[in-house]
Amino acid sequence: MKKANLFWIDLEMTGLDPKKDKILEVAAIATDIKLNEAAKYESVVKVDENFMKKRMVGEFWEKNSKSRDALMEQNETGKPIEEVERELIEFLDQNFGKEIYLAGNSIHQDRKFIENEMPELNKRFHYRMLDVSAWKIYFENALNKKFIKSENHRALDDINGSIEELKWYLTFLK
Repeated sequence: MKKANLFWIDLEMTGLDPKKDKILEVAAIATDIKLNEAAKYESVVKVDENFMKKRMVGEFWEKNSKSRDALMEQNETGKPIEEVERELIEFLDQNFGKEIYLAGNSIHQDRKFIENEMPELNKRFHYRMLDVSAWKIYFENALNKKFIKSENHRALDDINGSIEELKWYLTFLK
C-alpha cells in the first residue's frame, strides 16, 4: 500500500519567469499527511551555461551569489529535463497512490515551471495543493508570529525548511 500523500517539491531556477527561465535543480520529499518522510529525490538539470549566465543576474543573484555559484558549478553533472521528469514519475509510482498533492512554499510558482517543462509529471497532480506560504501570510499578519528559516536557496534545504515551518504552524493547533 502506498503511504505518501504529499509530494513536497522545490525547484531552483534561473529566475522566476516560467516562460523565459529554466529549472536548474529539483528536490522532492514524499510524506504522509502527518509529515512523516517516506522517500526523497534530488537531481540537477543540465542547462546551457550561456543561458544561465544571461538569466542569473540582478539583485537577487548578487545577494545570493554563493547559491548561484554552486548551481552553476553543479550544472556539468546535470541531466536533461526529460530524464529528470521520467525519474520523478517513477518516484511517484513507487511512493504514491491515486491522489498526489503538491506541497511547498509558494508551490503555485513551482507548478508553473512543472507545467512548462515537465507536462507529463504535471498531469499526475491533484488540482489541490498545500501551500505553506498561505500559513505564513496568516501567522505573520493576523497573529504576529514569524517562523525563521534559512534562506539557503537550495532545493532540498528549502523543502526541509518548508516541512519544519508547517510543523511549527501546526503546534499552534494543539
